Amino acid sequence: MSAAATDQATSQKRDNGLSPVGLALIPLLVLFAATVVLFWLSQKDMAGTYKYWEIFVPVVAVVSVVSGWTQAYVSNSNRAWYLLRQVIHWSALIGLLYLLNSQGYRDLMTDQQYTALMIYLLALGTLLAAVQMDIKLIFFSGFLAFCAFLIAVPADNPTLIAVGNTLGISEPQAKPVLVSSAVAVAGFIASLFVVFIMRGALIAKRASNKRKQGE
Repeated sequence: MSAAATDQATSQKRDNGLSPVGLALIPLLVLFAATVVLFWLSQKDMAGTYKYWEIFVPVVAVVSVVSGWTQAYVSNSNRAWYLLRQVIHWSALIGLLYLLNSQGYRDLMTDQQYTALMIYLLALGTLLAAVQMDIKLIFFSGFLAFCAFLIAVPADNPTLIAVGNTLGISEPQAKPVLVSSAVAVAGFIASLFVVFIMRGALIAKRASNKRKQGE
């Protein structure tokens, strides 16, 4: 897509009331909020929630692919190669989860163990996506790992206690959802700064392209 076409598309989005920054933040907000909701549901009914986590994995994959598209443009990466890497990356993760279920390994684990393992794998997949291209996902990856650890170690979790005490939450061991929500807010705010940095890089990139076209 040419710089002129990109600018025209951006202008149309603004006319519709959706700024580029807003378009970048909405998927992140949805990811953090959905994770908090799923964690809350897991606290209430682990057996009835793990399937929602399974559905959430491809949702994160799609958001990751779309989110990294702009960053691929900023870094001058080949977008076809970027898509290929992302497809291989996320297909491998989803395929691994399929093998866990189809080869009988899932039956050897409790719902709690399987859910924690699945979230750990999702956190790892998201971290790899962040390192490859979309650095703002690194905070979401950390939040996923935090939730996975809380599910894996529900009683006397040292991280839950440490984070809760740091945030000034009394009796954090009895309030995992509140603590996780606070961590989600912190992660989203940190991601917000990265989005602004990336937006600045994108504007500079477009300005540079315009100058080159004018020469």
